[in-house]
Amino acid sequence: MNDLKIIGSEEWCAFENFGIPAIKARVDSGAKTSSIQANKIKIFYKDTEEWVRFHVNPLQDNRSIDIICEAKIHARRSVKSSMGISEERIVIKAPVKLGGEIFEIELTLANRDSMEFRMLIGREALNNRYLVNSSANYILVQYSQEDLDEKYIAFRKEKTGLKIAVLASNPELFSNKRLIEAGQARGHEMIFLNVEQAYMKFDAKEPQIRYRGGNVIDVFDAIIPRIKPSVTFYACALLRQFDAMGTYCLNSAGAITQSRDKLMATQLFAKNDLHIPITGFANSPLDTKDLVKMVNGAPLIIKLLESTQGKGVVLAETTKAAESVINAFKSVKTNILVQEFIKEANGQDIRCFVVNGKVVASMQRQAAKGEFRANIHQGGSASKIKITPEERKLAIKAAKILDLPVAGVDIIRSNKGPLLLEVNSSPGLEGIENATGLDIANIMIEAIEKKLKFRLS
Repeated sequence: MNDLKIIGSEEWCAFENFGIPAIKARVDSGAKTSSIQANKIKIFYKDTEEWVRFHVNPLQDNRSIDIICEAKIHARRSVKSSMGISEERIVIKAPVKLGGEIFEIELTLANRDSMEFRMLIGREALNNRYLVNSSANYILVQYSQEDLDEKYIAFRKEKTGLKIAVLASNPELFSNKRLIEAGQARGHEMIFLNVEQAYMKFDAKEPQIRYRGGNVIDVFDAIIPRIKPSVTFYACALLRQFDAMGTYCLNSAGAITQSRDKLMATQLFAKNDLHIPITGFANSPLDTKDLVKMVNGAPLIIKLLESTQGKGVVLAETTKAAESVINAFKSVKTNILVQEFIKEANGQDIRCFVVNGKVVASMQRQAAKGEFRANIHQGGSASKIKITPEERKLAIKAAKILDLPVAGVDIIRSNKGPLLLEVNSSPGLEGIENATGLDIANIMIEAIEKKLKFRLS
């Protein structure tokens, strides 16, 4: 026992054979096997042996550093997550450097993107080597940000000269952070612009956009709009100004405006022969009873025209409840759509992520128990799904009709076939990246490069 070294509950380690100079780990003697964050996992063969290739982003909240690793597959093991869900994981063996010692450990490859640590050190790695002081951290070694910058300097991309801005309201949102990381990973200069802190000068000779009290914004090569509904009007004015100054906008102001106007979008879908749930719209309370009957009666869905993420969407289960809700909205001069309820969907819908006329990812969302809305923001869960050719065609056509290069297209399966629910011009990345394991942010940056005819060297 006297030969055992003391380590903290958090420590830095390294995998020199993988080229990982530093990765922060949580030391957990309650877990049997160690694990490391891994994505883009692919199995291949060397002679007759099974190997695995995987990517590691060793620094938390920073996917711009992406290290490709290869190892022989040692085993496959069923592992129970902290939420009690069992899944089969690939197990490899690799030498880890912990303090001044190097020794071989078993590692499961796991998606730890949502976790605080990119690595977990289990009790098998600790046996006969270390005792854990749970009240201390970084006993063996501590790194400053400057130390990490130096260790990872070789992984920093050379600047390409391309300058891209994310126009949004919250720099801490997952989608906004991922887009900035993805652009930086490809060597581009990425800037976050707060919609509400930018303002415009209209001038035929010298149009300008200024920021935070007087700083003139240089012209960007491209803008990625991530617009919340409450600032749509002002943000679209900014996008038109950027467009006038020669900046490419991944989604244009006109396309965003159309997609946010649910009534106009619904009319465009119907006009272009896209199958949608039967939908009604009326102005006078005198029409309420017939409006309910027109969409096949209760239960039915009532939607505010400016709803998003499932907010402002109501399920009226009886005719009386439907009439009461509709008339209440009309009494305060609020515009709504009334839509048939697709019971056979059973609280499920499909989100297709469309980029430049292709469905690059799709997931199925399941409503939480007792909830009819499948939106993840309303407690729904998501899983990867293979869509049908008919669903793919519907998603692509819907995005094209609204002239959106990037769109989240929501589809519901019914007894009449797939029906289009709505199209989102600022679709979130967290749910679909976690469900599919795909790097959607990188695909969006590539779409900008393609449009600008830019090529990485």
